[in-house]
Amino acid sequence: MWDLNIKSFSNYLKLERSLSANSIEAYLHDVIMLKQFMEMTYPQVSPLKVTPKQIQGLLQNINELGMSAYSQARILSGIKAFYKYLLFEEVIEKDPTALIEGPRIGRKLPDTLSFPEIEKLFEGINLSTPEGARNRAMLEMLYSSGLRVSELVELKISNVHFDIGFLRVIGKGNKERLVPIGSDAIKYLNIYLAEVRAKPPHRPVQKGFETCVFLNRNGRKLSRVMIFTIIKNLALSIGLKKTISPHTFRHSFATHLIEGGADLRAVQEMLGHESITTTEIYTHLDRDYLRQVIREFHPRS
Repeated sequence: MWDLNIKSFSNYLKLERSLSANSIEAYLHDVIMLKQFMEMTYPQVSPLKVTPKQIQGLLQNINELGMSAYSQARILSGIKAFYKYLLFEEVIEKDPTALIEGPRIGRKLPDTLSFPEIEKLFEGINLSTPEGARNRAMLEMLYSSGLRVSELVELKISNVHFDIGFLRVIGKGNKERLVPIGSDAIKYLNIYLAEVRAKPPHRPVQKGFETCVFLNRNGRKLSRVMIFTIIKNLALSIGLKKTISPHTFRHSFATHLIEGGADLRAVQEMLGHESITTTEIYTHLDRDYLRQVIREFHPRS
């Protein structure tokens, strides 16, 4: 019974909600954790008969294991989504998670880089090498447009509109959005595409990767892990003490815009946040002051 319902839930997430493979895996991980807990402690209880007390037992169990409040809240969120699906499909009449509250999580501003630190990172890239020219274009785009690393990896040449200065980005849930791209990012991207991407020592673009913007030296799409590694090594090379990742550039993009006075809803649109609550972690400013267009305030526009 568990496996059948979990498989149906997985199909729903994939076909009806159009979630990415990573998101689906995260949801299923949470539900499978409940399944394993129930099979160990209440082996006769089907997923349709689980009680709130039993779910609270799982939460108490993972709390005693020392799991962080954030991880506990995420697991509960996945389980709640599973039971909302069963309720929606009328497989159950009552949601056992409806009245269960997760642990309180204090929202904090994500780690960011100052603009001088961004400049120092860019200046630390060796532009005389093909990889350096590519890396400068990648990091300029991460910071100029606030892209997620997955969005950068999947970016297609046809979705870069140099004439109007915008990118068409496929974000979470396969949702499209238009994002402005700064003049410096356009400059370095043009250099990479025209002078580096398909020329020695890079191998010719491999079949199936012709439309991808950023490639490795073998002519294939760059991986997420490779971009993390490039950024980590760059930070080490300039002696930056902060631990940074591709997402740090996204956080910095949003923070610098908000600090400059950009409209909160405009930043929400650029980041592709479904809820403005997510964007609000970047600011404590009064919204009455957030009236200017995003690109007017970005340091590299």
